[in-house]
Amino acid sequence: MSELRIRHMQPSEIALAVDWAAAEGWNPGLSDAACFAAEDPEGFFIGELDGRPAAVISCINYGARFAFLGFYIVRADLRGRGHGLRIWNAAIAHADPRVIGLDGVVAQQANYAKSGFRLAYANVRYGGSVTGPIAPTANVIALGDVSTAILEADDATVFPAPRPAFLRAWINAPGHIGRALMRDGRLAGWGVIRPCRSGRKIGPLIADDRASAEIVLSALLADAGGGEIFLDVPAVNRDAVALAQDLKLSPVFETARMYTGAIPQLALQRIFGVTTFELG
Repeated sequence: MSELRIRHMQPSEIALAVDWAAAEGWNPGLSDAACFAAEDPEGFFIGELDGRPAAVISCINYGARFAFLGFYIVRADLRGRGHGLRIWNAAIAHADPRVIGLDGVVAQQANYAKSGFRLAYANVRYGGSVTGPIAPTANVIALGDVSTAILEADDATVFPAPRPAFLRAWINAPGHIGRALMRDGRLAGWGVIRPCRSGRKIGPLIADDRASAEIVLSALLADAGGGEIFLDVPAVNRDAVALAQDLKLSPVFETARMYTGAIPQLALQRIFGVTTFELG
């Protein structure tokens, strides 16, 4: 049997991982591939058999203390042969000695636990059609007009490590629309909406409270034109769950947010929409 050859993906090859994710029903964004290498160009891995792709995974290092694992996919006809474990180990080694986070399918929680991951909370994807704005949008500006220092400081309350390169790529990617709510000279809420293989995803959606989240969400919907949207919500944020339910969005699927090492202390009450299940 041929040996699995594991190597770093070139940035131009990340589209393959995104295509495989789409085939699994994960509904990635149309510009995701171009954004994902921004923070850690060596964070995507591919396993090849006889020169053909057999498995993919990502483990993005955010600074010296945190990494996030995603895109863990083995080609369907090659599963159950140990290829997944080999490429998994390569990704974990890339992150060492950082704390690693992931959003895994619930059915695999036990397997992730064997690798030292502990459950922090569940994230739930809600989806459905929204006809238009749900709240007035006064004091909303383009997210790109917010100073880098202010945005990065706010992001630090909801993400375990600095990610400046990723944020720049995410905000400025083709088709991505970002909006921010300023109140009394400070950032009270912000978010991004992006086109996906099906509909649009809103993420991140960060706000001080539900009212602020509704204002930012309304601005995003107004600029994007409504239609089918998806919102990934931490199940422990009751206001976020209530907002999704009040919009008549329905649960699509659930993930387990898990970490190795110490579970980061984040302001989960401010997370009304996770940035992306693939990169955190």
